[in-house]
This record gives sequence, C-alpha cells and structure tokens, in this order.
Amino acid sequence: MRRRDFISLVGGSTVAWPLAARAQQQAMPVVGFLGTTTPDDFADRVAAFRGGLKEAGYIEGKNVVVEYRWPEGNYDRLPTLAADLVRLQVAVIAAVGGEPSPLAAKAATATIPIVFSIGGDPVRLGLVASLNRPGGNITGVNFFQSDHRRFRYCLRNPGPTKDRRAPACE
Repeated sequence: MRRRDFISLVGGSTVAWPLAARAQQQAMPVVGFLGTTTPDDFADRVAAFRGGLKEAGYIEGKNVVVEYRWPEGNYDRLPTLAADLVRLQVAVIAAVGGEPSPLAAKAATATIPIVFSIGGDPVRLGLVASLNRPGGNITGVNFFQSDHRRFRYCLRNPGPTKDRRAPACE
C-alpha cells in the first residue's frame, strides 16, 4: 500500500510541477509600436528601436514582446490600430512616423503611456500642454524642422530687425 501511495505522489507532482512553474513566471511586458507607413519603409527605425530596447536590457522575444501595427499608408486605419493596441493592454505605445500616429494613440487612451517622435510642434498639434511639462500620459521627441532656417538666421543676426521679410528674433 505504501508503494502505491509513493508512486501516486511522485506521478502527481510530476504532472503538477510544470503548471506550478508556469504560474510563477512573470508575464513579459508588451510594447505597442504604431507606425504610419509599412514595415519596409521603417526598417532602419525599427532596427534602431530594437537597439534602444536592447541597450535598456530588453530583447524582443526574450523578455519583451513588441506588437507592431502598420496602416500601410492609409491613415484612416490608425484609430482602429491604436484601439487594438489599447485592447491588448500594452505597457507603452511608441507612436512614430509623423503626427498622425501619436494623435491616434492619444485619442485611443488616456492611461497607457505614449512616446512619440514627430517633426512638428507637439504643443500646436495639441499633443502636449507644454514642452517642459507635457502632462497626461504622453511625452516624446520633436524635431522642429520648420524652424531651422529661422533659428540659423537668428543665430547670425541677433536682436530686432527692421526688415519685414526677416523672421523675428526677439
């Protein structure tokens, strides 16, 4: 009788052990990546994104999952794709490729953190309250592409000017 009890105990623990081990594993964080065109157009930026994750200690497939969403150039699909990432309950949304993707992500959620990179002014677009205190669940990097000529002119010609064609540098 004791032999049967021992075999049952060992057999039962061998079946239960993988289930207990699986329950103890932490779920991998999921990062949402919302682009604006196609994966081929963004191949270099996706590689840089993965490199940044790796520098931070995250390796895609090992300790982080990245869910990519691509509208294939059809911006009308962005709200649906952003809502899909929200439904998946991603830890953060990386909205890249211009203004449409962070605008769609912001409209889709007020709780999931959003990180963007755009070329325009995020305050003017209504993405953030101000540059130094973005507020809410959104922050990012912007490249003021449209102001670079004005900036260079103001560096060369500081102070007010009487020429109406020149940008104001005050």
